[in-house]
Amino acid sequence: MARRSGAQDGEAYDASPFVPEGADLGALRKAAGGCRGCPLYRDATGTVFGEGEPSARLVLVGEQPGDQEDRQGRPFVGPAGGVLGRAVQEAGIDPAEAYVTNAVKHFKFQQAERGKRRIHKTPGLREIGACRPWLRAELQLIDPEVVVALGATAGKSLFGPSFRVMEQRGIVLPMPALDGEEGGEGAGVLVATIHPSAVLRADAEARAAAYAGLVADLRVAAGVLNA
Repeated sequence: MARRSGAQDGEAYDASPFVPEGADLGALRKAAGGCRGCPLYRDATGTVFGEGEPSARLVLVGEQPGDQEDRQGRPFVGPAGGVLGRAVQEAGIDPAEAYVTNAVKHFKFQQAERGKRRIHKTPGLREIGACRPWLRAELQLIDPEVVVALGATAGKSLFGPSFRVMEQRGIVLPMPALDGEEGGEGAGVLVATIHPSAVLRADAEARAAAYAGLVADLRVAAGVLNA
């Protein structure tokens, strides 16, 4: 029976009691709406689950929902999603063949001292680990040929805390085991790149280069799909 109390100080951060066994993506999405596996659910508008075809050949894994994603309940519908959509198409990837999700399903933020603006905060390792059972369940059901880790949080969710996106980006890597077996390999491959929000944060001089690098890394993933 799934535990329905949220994580308190001193408790293990763990979404696994909320992940139903034998569920399809629709049932997982519905169950994720009631996840209380870490404290992030308390302030977020709701859970933002992945979207796309269950038969998708490629899965794009981001960090967490942003402000617009949290308000709309859908992944990558904000400014970073616009950058990602353009880059995916420019890289030669059919958006219909991609499933998009995040390593962490609730928006972590800090309220601005003045006004209503919510300031993004990077998820910590405990929150990444707590939410990993949802990502694992998605990937096991979809069984994609390629997973693209968008940014450090996605990479750490899949490879562990030692992952460094700037050192391992744009390389075809073996997919790590989804069952938690250290050093094991799963099906398919993984390509890491920057999160599209990094393009938006770059100054005017660096933005074009950051975007070109994102597209180049996505073309590596496209090359695997087209091989």
